[in-house]
Amino acid sequence: MEIRRDIYLDKLISKKHNGLIKVITGIRRCGKSYLLFNFFRKHLAEEGIPDDHIVEMAFDLYENGEYRNPKVFYPYLRSQIKDEKMYYVLLDEVQLLGDFEAVLNSLSRIKNVDVYVTGSNAKFLSKDIITEFRGRGDEVNMHPLTFAEYMSIYSGERMSGWRDYVLYGGIPLVQAFTTSEQKVDFLKRLLDETYISDIVGRNKVRNKSELEELLNILSSAVGSLTNPNKLSATFKSVKNKKISQNTIKKYIDYFEDSFLIDSALRYDIKGKKYIDTPSKYYFTDLGLRNARLNFRQVEETHAMENIIFNELKVRGYNIDVGVVVSNEVDKDGRKIRKQREIDFVCNKGSKRYYIQSAFAIPDEAKREQEMKSLLMTQDAFKKIIITKDALAPLYNDDGILVMSVFDFLMDKNSLEI
Repeated sequence: MEIRRDIYLDKLISKKHNGLIKVITGIRRCGKSYLLFNFFRKHLAEEGIPDDHIVEMAFDLYENGEYRNPKVFYPYLRSQIKDEKMYYVLLDEVQLLGDFEAVLNSLSRIKNVDVYVTGSNAKFLSKDIITEFRGRGDEVNMHPLTFAEYMSIYSGERMSGWRDYVLYGGIPLVQAFTTSEQKVDFLKRLLDETYISDIVGRNKVRNKSELEELLNILSSAVGSLTNPNKLSATFKSVKNKKISQNTIKKYIDYFEDSFLIDSALRYDIKGKKYIDTPSKYYFTDLGLRNARLNFRQVEETHAMENIIFNELKVRGYNIDVGVVVSNEVDKDGRKIRKQREIDFVCNKGSKRYYIQSAFAIPDEAKREQEMKSLLMTQDAFKKIIITKDALAPLYNDDGILVMSVFDFLMDKNSLEI
């Protein structure tokens, strides 16, 4: 069972021969190695690249242990380059190569060498790329399966697929298991033995239980506005523990650096400025989020918002939480200053979309509530409400596009309707 990952393959193909080191990042077990050694290598073969012009090395394999020494690997690699035609160097788990930063910087200076690498999040992150490669790295950030990718290999009907996707997420390896018990057990072990262990080991975390408690709180608050001050207060009131805001911020940075969670800042649309706090946090994979909570809190409303956020990230949008500030009058006739929220302000180049995630719109009151903040932007950018129960994409009388989450997720050009 092979799941096509054309989104990322197309990105790699578009970056060929650009003189930069192509670095595939992303949460562990999302398919980076398979993308490089299967899909991309097959593309090279189809382009007529001979085998002796493709140099592969997986540094995590036992038989390749000697090549982790840069004084062994670099001469070996140079010995493979025997003419002036282009050579493609594919390196997996490159963080296991000693002094890999210097090796990759040297490779980037060879005119007929095109370099592609992957690495474990625990030691090889996007922030490291910027620092270590001094502008020579070109990142391709990979995600777990989107809903459309998931459904491409799902054998049941759409609603059943949706329920499974909300529950177990999109880590490709999970799809090999056939029973719920197997999937739950795998996700729990993967989270504990791989992701959390990586974070603790990489960052030398002394108080692992503290870090895990924070992950529990963030897991319970997907899509909710929060900040280190609120989280510190939660620890004190609920857990009866004292933990500083600086420590919480540090732990959150660890989670984000490992691609386990992602954040969206608040943006004042009319004031055209960012608001420091609070922010929203979303999980890169819902299966891992649910595993953290022992599959006890699977709220479809918040899950749908998280899935929409992840889909927008895969499509390359920069995402903020929109805030529209207005002067209003309350029921007692007093003037008040009110902040209304737009779930996602999505920007890519000159394009901008305002998107509300509304699981259901059962009545007129709910419809007006979802529309009000969108209309208050008073600009010409496209405004969209994504709901689970829309029959078909349509524009209402106020020019707002209403579509179902399935129409949005299954069509990569859905925002252009």
